[in-house]
Amino acid sequence: MADRLDPSHPASAASAREALLARTPGVIEPGHTFGSVTDRIASIVLTHRTPIGWFFGFAVAFMFLMILNLTIIKLLFTGIGIWGNNIPVGWAFDIINFVWWIGIGHAGTLISAILLLFRQQWRTSINRFAEAMTLFAVACAAMFPLLHTGRPWLAAYWLLPYPNTMQLWPQFRSPLIWDVFAVTTYFTVSLLFWFTGLIPDLATLRDAAQSKFARTVFGVLALGWRGSARHWQRYETIYLLLAGLSTPLVLSVHTVVSFDFAVSQLPGWHATIFPPYFVAGAIYSGFAMVMTLAIPMRAAFGLEGFITMRHIHNMTKIMLVTGMIVAYGYVNEAFFAWYSGNLYEEFMMSNRMTGPYAFFYWSLISINALMIQLFWFRGVRDNIPLLFVLSLMVNVGMWLERFIIIVTSLHRDFLPSSWDMYVPTRWDFGMFTGTIGLFLALFFLFVRLLPAISIFEMRTVVPEAKLRTEHH
Repeated sequence: MADRLDPSHPASAASAREALLARTPGVIEPGHTFGSVTDRIASIVLTHRTPIGWFFGFAVAFMFLMILNLTIIKLLFTGIGIWGNNIPVGWAFDIINFVWWIGIGHAGTLISAILLLFRQQWRTSINRFAEAMTLFAVACAAMFPLLHTGRPWLAAYWLLPYPNTMQLWPQFRSPLIWDVFAVTTYFTVSLLFWFTGLIPDLATLRDAAQSKFARTVFGVLALGWRGSARHWQRYETIYLLLAGLSTPLVLSVHTVVSFDFAVSQLPGWHATIFPPYFVAGAIYSGFAMVMTLAIPMRAAFGLEGFITMRHIHNMTKIMLVTGMIVAYGYVNEAFFAWYSGNLYEEFMMSNRMTGPYAFFYWSLISINALMIQLFWFRGVRDNIPLLFVLSLMVNVGMWLERFIIIVTSLHRDFLPSSWDMYVPTRWDFGMFTGTIGLFLALFFLFVRLLPAISIFEMRTVVPEAKLRTEHH
C-alpha cells in the first residue's frame, strides 16, 4: 500500500494521470482517429453543398461591404469633410477604428506564435482561424490612415523616402511613420506564418479533392508538398523561426501604436503606462473577437469535438487576466492625474468622468472593469450563449475605450476658445460598419474555401483522444 501511495510508483503516476484527464476537458473529444479528423475538417471545404446559413451570413456581410464601398466613393469625390472631424478633434473615427482593428488582430499572433513556443496544445483548434482573423483585421485597420489623407493615391509618394527627392521627408521622428513600418512588418510576418501553416493542409485537400479544378488550385498552393522527412524538417524549422519573429511583434506593434499618443504633450495621452496598457487591451479585445467567431462557427459546422470547453475556458481566463490589467490601467490613469498635481491632467480626468462624454466613459468602465469579473465564475465560463454576448460586449467596451482616449483629450485642449464637440456623421458610421462587413465577408470566404482548423496539428492530439477513450 505504501508503494501505491508513492508518487514515483508507476501505478500511482497512472492514477494521477487518469485523475487529471477526468478533471480537465480535452483539446479534442474522445473517439476521433487520424482519418476522422481529416475527413471532418476537409469536408467543410470540399463539400458541394454550402449550408444555407453560410449564404445568409455572407449576404449580410456583403451588404455592409457595399456600404463601405459607397462611403469610400463619397470620400474620394468629396473629401474628408464628410466626416465629423473638426479643428480640435482632427483624429476621430479613423484613428479610433485603426487602433481598434489593430488590437483585434493581436490574439491571432499570440495564439499562433507565443503558445506554440510554450508548447500549449490547446492552441491547435483555434490558431488557424485566429491567424486569418489577424490578417483581415490588419487589412481593415490599414484603410483608415490611407483614407484619412484624403488623397490615398499620393500617400505612398509622400511616405517613401526617395533618394535626392525626399531626403527630408518623411519625418522619422514621428510615431505615425513608425506605425507604417510596424504594421507592414506585422502583416507580412503574420501572412507568411499563416500560409506556412496551411501548406500541409493544402496538400491534404489536393489529394482528397474530387474535381480537377480544386486539385489544380490546391496543388499549386501546396508548393509541391509530399510529406517527406525533408519537407517536414524544413517546415518545422521555418515555422519555428516565424514564430520567434512573430512573438516580439505582438508586443512591438501595439506599443508603437500607443506611441502615437504617449509621445505627445496632450493631457490624457502623455503617459508612460500606455505601451503595456495598449498591449494588454489588444490581447483582451483580440481574444474577445476569437470567442465571438469561434462560438457560432463551432455550432454552425458541428465542430464542438474540436473546439471544446477546454478552449473556451482558457480563452476566458486569458480575457480575465488581460481585462484586469486594462482595469489596472484605468485606475492608474486616474491616480496619475491626481498625484501629479497637474491642473491640465486633473481637468482631463474630470472631463472624462463628468463632462459631455461621461456616459461613454462609465459605459466602458462598466464593461471592461466590472463585467469582466463575471469570468471568475465557472457557471459563466460554461454558459456558451452568455459568453458570446459577453465577448460582443468586450468588443464594444474596447471600442469605447479608444473613443474616450482620443475624443475627450482633443475636444477640450489647452485653449478654451478652440473647444468644440465631436459628433460622428452617417459617413463615419458607414465607414466603420463597412469595415466590419469587409472583415466578416473575408472570414466567411476563408471558412468556406480553406480549412479553418489545422488538420495536421489536430492529428497530433489524436493520441490524447485515444487515451481519454480508453479511460472512459
